[in-house]
Formats: sequence, C-alpha cells, structure tokens
Amino acid sequence: MYDIKWIRENAEIFDRGRARRGLEPISTQLLAFDDARRAAIGELQRAQERRNAASKEIGAAMKAGDSAKAEALKAEVATIKENWPALEEAERYAIAELDNALAAIPNTPLDEVPDGADENDNVEVARWGEPRAFDFTPKEHFEIGEALGLMDFETAAKISGARFVVNKGGLARLERALAQFMLDLHTNEHGYMEVSPPLLVRDDAMFGTAQLPKFRDDQFAAIRQLSNLELPQYASKARALLELESQENKDVSFEEIAYRELMKRSFETALWLIPTAEVPLTNLVRESILDEAQLPMRMTAGTYCFRAEAGAAGKDTRGMIRQHQFYKVELVSITTPEDSLEEHERMTGCAEKVLQLLELPYRKVVLCTGDMGFASQKTYDLEVWLPGQGKYREISSCSVCGDFQARRMNARYRPSESKGKNKGIGFVHTLNGSGVAVGRAMVAVLENYQQADGSVDVPRVLRPYMGGLTRIPS
Repeated sequence: MYDIKWIRENAEIFDRGRARRGLEPISTQLLAFDDARRAAIGELQRAQERRNAASKEIGAAMKAGDSAKAEALKAEVATIKENWPALEEAERYAIAELDNALAAIPNTPLDEVPDGADENDNVEVARWGEPRAFDFTPKEHFEIGEALGLMDFETAAKISGARFVVNKGGLARLERALAQFMLDLHTNEHGYMEVSPPLLVRDDAMFGTAQLPKFRDDQFAAIRQLSNLELPQYASKARALLELESQENKDVSFEEIAYRELMKRSFETALWLIPTAEVPLTNLVRESILDEAQLPMRMTAGTYCFRAEAGAAGKDTRGMIRQHQFYKVELVSITTPEDSLEEHERMTGCAEKVLQLLELPYRKVVLCTGDMGFASQKTYDLEVWLPGQGKYREISSCSVCGDFQARRMNARYRPSESKGKNKGIGFVHTLNGSGVAVGRAMVAVLENYQQADGSVDVPRVLRPYMGGLTRIPS
C-alpha cells in the first residue's frame, strides 16, 4: 500500500511504474482524493475549534451580563452541533475514498524487472538438470495415479466437487514425506523457524498481505451459520425490521426478515481460509515494532491452502495442478530495506535446493511486469519439468514486496544505534516464497520417476521418510 505523501512528491515516478504494469496514470485522481480528505479534516477541525471558542465566549458573555451575545453564541454552538454528524460523515467518506483507492493499487516493479505483457515475456535466467530420456511415452501424473488405484478424483468429486482429490496408500505417504523433507531442510539447513499457524484468518490479515480487497473472489470463507435455537435472541430485532419493511413491502414475512438477520450475523463472524501460509506468517509482525537485531526473521510452515480458482475456468481441469485444496510449504522473511534484495536471492536458492535434492529438472525465470503478482516488486518463478505434459510448469514463486505489505499491516522496526540517531523507526520489508508446493512436487515426482510398468521410483532423498520404500507400489 502506498503513502499518499510519497505519491504527491513522486507523482511522475508513480505513474511511470503503473504504466510498466500496463495501467493508466491515476496520481492526479489520488491527489484530488487527498485534497478532499484534507479539506474535510480541516473543516471538522475548524468547527471543533469554533465550538470550543464559542463555548468559552458564552461564559465570558454571561459573566459580563451580555445575555444577547450569550444567546447568539449558544445558537451558533447549537448549529455547529447540528451540522457535526454531517461533517464527521464527510470526513469518514473522504478518508475511505482515498484509502479504498490506495488499497486497490498494485506494487511498483523494481527497475530491473523486465517489461512485458504476460507470461510469454518472462525471462529465463537459469536451468538446472537435464530432462530424462524415456524409452516409452511418459504419462501424466493423473494417469499414473489412477492406474495405480491410489489417486481418486471421482470419489473426491462425490464428496466435495471438482478440483479435489483423494490420495491413498503410497501416494498419501509420498505427499507426507515430501512435506516433512522440505520442512526438515528449511529448518535444519536454511535457518527458518517452523511455525504452525491458524488456517482461518480475519479480514485484516488478508488485507495486510493484499489478498483483500482485490482478490476476494479467489478466496473461500468459513461462515459460522447460526442455528434455529439462536433465533429467539434476534426475534425482537427481526420484528422491528419487519414493521419497517412492511410499510413498503406487504409481502415480506417475519421468517424472511429473521433469516436475513441470521445471515447478516453469520457473515459478521466469517473467517477466511488461508490461500497460502504467507498470510498468517507475514501477519505475525503486524502492528508491531521490531528491533533491528531481530531481523532477518525467517519462518516456514507446512499447511493446507484453499483457493477458489475463480479465474481458472477450463485450465488444468484434470489432475492435481490446480486444486481448491492443496498442501504447500511456505517461506516468509522479514528484513530491513537494505537486506531485502539479498534475502530474495537467498530465499529463491532455498526453494531451488528442494528441487535439486529431489533431482527434478527445472528452470528459473524472472516474471515480467505484466505477469508479476499484485504485492510484488520482483518475482522469480521456478518451473519444474513435467515429461507427461512435455513442458515446464510453475512449482514455486519467490517474491520481494518491499514495504508494500508492511504499510498495510503497520509492521515496523527500530534501527540499531549504530545506524545513527537520525534514522528513525521505519517499515520492514517482507518476502514470501513457496518452498515448495507439495502437490505439484508430487506431480513432478510421479512424472519424472515413472517406470514403463506403471510403478514410480521413490527419490533417494525421500526414502528415509518412506520407511525405506524405494518404489510405489512396493
């Protein structure tokens, strides 16, 4: 989220950054919103000052015996009080108008990020490993899993609908082994602290990492639906609403009004299912001031993630590539501004190490301005080779966000004394990355380690986590 003061002082730079994302310039409109906000705040302050001054003048007039002046001042104060709600509403509206506009603006790409319109303009920067040469036609992961009888999409659809899967036996164990291997690697060798965070979060947490408000349709919400046993406590309010509505609509029933009240209450208590552990991990530092000595703060978590995939109609409808529920090991770093770019390279290297130990060929690309995420300043994607599809597919995204998320969360740090007395409290920088997506890692293992007889070899690094099992099925 942007500081309007910075936009006022750097309007041309701000609009140029938007242009690189293919967006229209809006600094003039934002500054007009800010002018309206300032004017509304000023008008309310002046009214308050005048009310306070007039109240004092009333006392002085009464003490001097000037009743006419006192009455005139009382009338003035009464008028100010009468106008006060409208002034407060004008202030609230002006502040909300600016805040809502700022909340919908994506981060500005770093100068080094390549310009481009979409994924076709991303730039490959490295490759690792050679794709295996098969002496048979490699299958896609879902063909392998279904043939083994260990990957069941049909039953999952009966239980939950499309874009879910039931993994069984060796594949369920493989998924667990992958997650445990990744967490052990990141905690034991890469210095990340393991965290077990909540999977349900409030609006503020989703706003802090920029999933809200722009990406609301991509999220799942858990609603606490009230039961009929709780209806009586809302009955009186429902009846009052009914009396009001019945004046305009005679057909509205008491039951309908009561239902509306129950639904309103349900949405008031809704929580969001996390789309990634980035949300709870990054929000661990919200509304806090850290000491610089605590930075960098590196955290990892293995969690289920939930995404509505609202914009993915017709994409990857078969298999595990794009699911509503999936498991992912996430990496999050909180750093000083000076260290964030170096930390970005380090984090990406940690994700790469996972693929290297699994001996999965991959390529590393830097996303162009038209393909990078809303909160990102710069993003590396790691794309693993899938022989069944004959292409590289994303398995990890590692992004540096600068202070974009920190401003939304009010997450700050206090520089060490060695930085000098003139360097005051500032916003931290945040980074996040997949280390890596467990479901997609399993997809890659199935396709890269498949055998002609339909079995799948277990990567060497995973065998200790599989009880020594070397092949699925054993």
